[in-house]
Amino acid sequence: MPELPEVETIRASLARLVVGKQVVASTVYDSPKSFPNDPTAVAHFLHGATITAVERRAKVLLIRLSTNYTLVVHLKMTGQLLFVGEERWGGGHPNDSFLHELPDRLTRVALTFADGAHLYFNDLRKFGWMKLYPTPEVAQLSFMQKVGPEPLDPHTTAAQFITRIRRRNGTTMKAAILDQTTIAGVGNIYADESLWMTQLHPATRVRMVDDEQLAALFAHIRQVLQLSIDKGGSTDRNYVDAEGKKGSYLAFAQVFRREGQPCPRHPDVEIMKIRVAGRGTHICPVCQVKVGE
Repeated sequence: MPELPEVETIRASLARLVVGKQVVASTVYDSPKSFPNDPTAVAHFLHGATITAVERRAKVLLIRLSTNYTLVVHLKMTGQLLFVGEERWGGGHPNDSFLHELPDRLTRVALTFADGAHLYFNDLRKFGWMKLYPTPEVAQLSFMQKVGPEPLDPHTTAAQFITRIRRRNGTTMKAAILDQTTIAGVGNIYADESLWMTQLHPATRVRMVDDEQLAALFAHIRQVLQLSIDKGGSTDRNYVDAEGKKGSYLAFAQVFRREGQPCPRHPDVEIMKIRVAGRGTHICPVCQVKVGE
């Protein structure tokens, strides 16, 4: 699944290309669950609407419409957005659709714009979706009510992060920051990177970590997420940005996918891959020592 930087990278470029365009039609290709919307609502509130903004909440894209409706888009594991118009680009899972004539066998939904351009939603595994909601209802969706604050929002503070992660005092550090109710959008890559930067073992229980360390962890989460956005995401295998380019963040990663390589802090010690919170996890056995139980 894409992480926050990947979705933010797609959001920024998608906004550049589709804001101001009017949707005149939508087509669903053999996958109703990819577009589970009431046809009447689609006819009245999507068709004829102008896209006013493209926003992001956690790992979800929000396409705002002039009708006071929002198209909520979740790419899941293999979703891909492809734009064909005055230019051509793809954001998401890097399959061959970016190079081929569209729609193709992976196309689930297509939006047609008044100027003849198209936005295609392709999805190999059909787990992703595009759902149309009245804009005031979006904030009330169960997911939106539960998800934690945005780590890169300037109004999100270390104190808020500490308060929320303390609700998970009995669990491991990695499980706590992967929990989207603690902080929004942090996945496996950035959990490993930020824990290494803070010199915390992923399997250490939250209750064993003091507030000063948690504040440092929050700062490092922000740092690695921003670096990844600056580098176009960590999309070397699964996700590309909205120009069809692979993200380069993993070239700058310190521990993720670097098992067997020297730790940047301890050149004579190799990065290890272990399993924490059901996920492959990368640590330095010297930098990150598990504390207590």
